[in-house]
Amino acid sequence: MRKERESTVPSQRSPRRSRPAAGQAVRPVRQPVAGPGLRARARYWVDRTVVRGVPALAGWLALACLGLVAPVSALLVWTDSEAPDTLQGKAATVWRTVGQTLRLGGEVGPPLRMVLSVFLALVSLLYVSFLVGIVTTALTDRLAELERGQTTVVERGHTLVLGWSEQTPTVVAELLAAHAQHGRGAVVVLADRDKGEMERELRDVLPSRARVRLLCRRGRPADPGALARVTPASAGAVVVLPPDAPGADAQVTRALLALRAVVGEGCPVRIVAAVRDGAHLAAARLAAGPGAVVLDVDDLAARLLVQCVLEPGLALVLEDLLDFAGAELHILRPPGLPGRRYGELAAACPDSCALGIARADGTPHLNPPPQTVLAPGDGLVVLAEDHRAIVLPAAPAPVPVTIPAPFPTRPPTAAAPRRALVLGWNRRGERVLEGLARGGVAAVRDDGAGRSSAPEAYDHVVVLAGPDGDGHPDPDGPALEALLHLRARARESGRSVSAVAELTDARNRRLAPAGPRTDLLLTGRLAALLIAQVSQDVHLAAAFDALFAATGDGVRLRPATDFVPPGTEASFGSLVTAAARHGAAAIGYRPRDAPCPRLNPPKTETRHWGAGDVLIVVGPPPGRLSGSCP
Repeated sequence: MRKERESTVPSQRSPRRSRPAAGQAVRPVRQPVAGPGLRARARYWVDRTVVRGVPALAGWLALACLGLVAPVSALLVWTDSEAPDTLQGKAATVWRTVGQTLRLGGEVGPPLRMVLSVFLALVSLLYVSFLVGIVTTALTDRLAELERGQTTVVERGHTLVLGWSEQTPTVVAELLAAHAQHGRGAVVVLADRDKGEMERELRDVLPSRARVRLLCRRGRPADPGALARVTPASAGAVVVLPPDAPGADAQVTRALLALRAVVGEGCPVRIVAAVRDGAHLAAARLAAGPGAVVLDVDDLAARLLVQCVLEPGLALVLEDLLDFAGAELHILRPPGLPGRRYGELAAACPDSCALGIARADGTPHLNPPPQTVLAPGDGLVVLAEDHRAIVLPAAPAPVPVTIPAPFPTRPPTAAAPRRALVLGWNRRGERVLEGLARGGVAAVRDDGAGRSSAPEAYDHVVVLAGPDGDGHPDPDGPALEALLHLRARARESGRSVSAVAELTDARNRRLAPAGPRTDLLLTGRLAALLIAQVSQDVHLAAAFDALFAATGDGVRLRPATDFVPPGTEASFGSLVTAAARHGAAAIGYRPRDAPCPRLNPPKTETRHWGAGDVLIVVGPPPGRLSGSCP
């Protein structure tokens, strides 16, 4: 018996599973499954209630409100010492409290009266709810429309910028600065981009204390409907920029066609557009119509690079010349100009520097001979703080010259042939080579980023940004790498070479390993600055075109000792007179102890001129001045 009892006691060990006999089906062992929790069931019930629609939600909301309001109202009545003594009176008071809380009337009396009061209260509540919903929807749609940038701009004399690119923030900042000089105005940007993103990116360029407005609207510049919302016909100027996308120049052409369709053929609106590839320049000019200015930004960038090669140290001068901070180019046409000589007019500008003549047909004549007589319709090209520069009447008082003695002159000498090494390549490379050849510089191309060549064997080094291709993630990377190799070669050889490096992103300027003889040229920024300048006066386009030519009279850097003996104490006005005697127009100087230039300084400003001081002039290439100091 003990053995039988022991055999019936379950063992503490895990029981062995008996193998099924052949042909016998195996039963799966079912594991216990835990049911969903209370929280999951509640969520599921809420989901099913929401799916049933508004009636179900309203019903459950009413029950929930009654479940909260009715007990609390009863508690208030039963704890009130002034409440009725009878149960019926207390119930009526509870009903009034519930009705006032839920805005259901709260009438007491026969059941029909109570039902009718509740019905009227529900009708009133439904009306108010619908009215609030309609007003809320209208306000929401209006706010959404404002947020999308779909509203109409009602401005006059504003500057309209069409398209978005890496140049747009610079152009907008300069246009805002130009409007701030006049005290008021507005800049409107239309681009196929989110309005909030544009405003956030342009927020930092908005002047804080100027009465200028910045308005952003979303829409395709090639869509006439979107263009009509920004009122281009009443704008003072329209700027069309190529977007950062493939086929940018074709989009510029379509935007110009849409612009002409909206404003009409005879609308006197200043139109300034830019294309990247010169192959699309003719089509863009045909689409823009007569009187419009279409700039080839690649050609402009190439010419600026060539200028900096021919005149080392010119990069900061060009940037200061093109922005609206300080002095910029203006064409003055005050009464009494016809019949006067250019030399007399240049001396009659007390607060500006004259550098040429703009003919009546727009043709510029930079640094003309002093005896050149202005004809009717001609203007004076000056470098001044603003367009209100003064031109004194005829027979002005002569500017005193404090130079001790006349300068001995020497015959001009022919410049020695120069060689340049070009590192990197982009679509502007061929134009850079052609410009250097016209300037008398033999260029050699090297795709090895300076690792295999000997830069010290050349007179100049040009570093091009690239490879170009729209949307390239880091076009400045190869240029920064080339500058690193140039600096390493300069340390090894002990000889630094004058270098010009092209950058596309202004943030990389501080990262660039540039030496004291290296010019960092932000070609995209300079092109944007020039576009903004031309948008304020389209006649400046021809003046800048002549100023940035590889040959002829352009911006030059000359030692101040070419015009005055070293150690001379003289005013800047005296240097202007001395430069005019040597066939150049002085527009500023760069002190020997400062890298930044000073354009259009006061002509009464006096200083000691010595070695290292540089005079900024508009004149012929090196070696062609009429004379210089020994």
